[in-house]
Amino acid sequence: MPVSDEPSPAPGEAEPPVPAAAASGRRRRLWMAPLTIVAALVAAALLGAGWLLMAYAAQPGPGRGRVVELQIAEGEGLAAIAARLAEAGALEAPRSFEVLGRLRGAEPRLRRGAVLVRDSMTPGELLARVAAGLGSVELRLTIPEGQTRHELARRLARWGICTEAEFLRASAAPELLAELGIDGPSAEGWLFPDTYRVRDDSGAERLLRRLVENARRRFEPLKQHHAAALAELSEQLDMDFQQVLALASIVEREAVLAREQPVIAGVFLNRLRSPDFRPKRLQADPTVAYGCLEAGALPSCRGFDGRRITRQMLDDAQNPYNTYRIDGLPPGPIGNPGLGAIEAVLDPARHDYLYFVARGDSSHVFSATLEAHLEAVARYRQRASR
Repeated sequence: MPVSDEPSPAPGEAEPPVPAAAASGRRRRLWMAPLTIVAALVAAALLGAGWLLMAYAAQPGPGRGRVVELQIAEGEGLAAIAARLAEAGALEAPRSFEVLGRLRGAEPRLRRGAVLVRDSMTPGELLARVAAGLGSVELRLTIPEGQTRHELARRLARWGICTEAEFLRASAAPELLAELGIDGPSAEGWLFPDTYRVRDDSGAERLLRRLVENARRRFEPLKQHHAAALAELSEQLDMDFQQVLALASIVEREAVLAREQPVIAGVFLNRLRSPDFRPKRLQADPTVAYGCLEAGALPSCRGFDGRRITRQMLDDAQNPYNTYRIDGLPPGPIGNPGLGAIEAVLDPARHDYLYFVARGDSSHVFSATLEAHLEAVARYRQRASR
């Protein structure tokens, strides 16, 4: 076996001293070990935070766009909100959502009350919806045919685009209506039913301009195609396009079935044209209801729930939209009609009907005489009472 040239220390003799440089290196390694661990932990935390802020925040939601209403109570925190979003099928990994919210400082900015989200939103978009000041979110806003500006204002408030009061004020502001070329008491009728992609910080005026712009674009081909009908309505009944929209909005509300729109439009036009039909009142319940939305302070409208029309409401001549007491068309549209209802007014069914009554199955019975109409009313009231 090889023999070392260095003599071994005798038993009990001390080891030779370690050089200073070696001792210093050993101490440095001892100090570096925990620092390396801490650095690794910090790096892992930073990587995790980066993943949450970038990758996780941008992941598509688990759903297909279903609207979910979230009620956020006073004092409710991120953990509870994340749990309920997950329970509603709008969120995966609620713990990650909670941490993301804390990283972005959402806890002190949480909204209160009703908040609408879609189950297809990313975690980042959900966070911006439940907390203020974390950026805007693109929303898909659908306006159904026939919806009123009052109903739309409530929907916009629930989406957080603007308050109900802001939209109602903007849609009836005389200077804005004049700028948009709308000759009526409000923008009702010009808030075109469609699906829009809007930012939730759009505000009332910006959104209103966009809706009216879309309406003009969609109405123009219809006006050109039915130029002769518009000229005839102007000559015979002194109706302009604003009044066409008013009648179309009534047709939209009265006709549940699309196929009946031209028939119902024909009934109302027959009433306006016939020299024998007097007084020339359209007698449409939806106009009375709309008048109570516009002038809710009327005594006859007190307690109106948005559905049930009372005899007191029908008898009130102070309601400017009451077509049971006032001849002709109301002051303006009572909702926002779709193209089908407008076309029904411009190309109505030709018949001699002057009356109609609901069957109770979404369809109507049409009559040419008051006697036949009263018989139909009695018949279907009797059926309804069974």
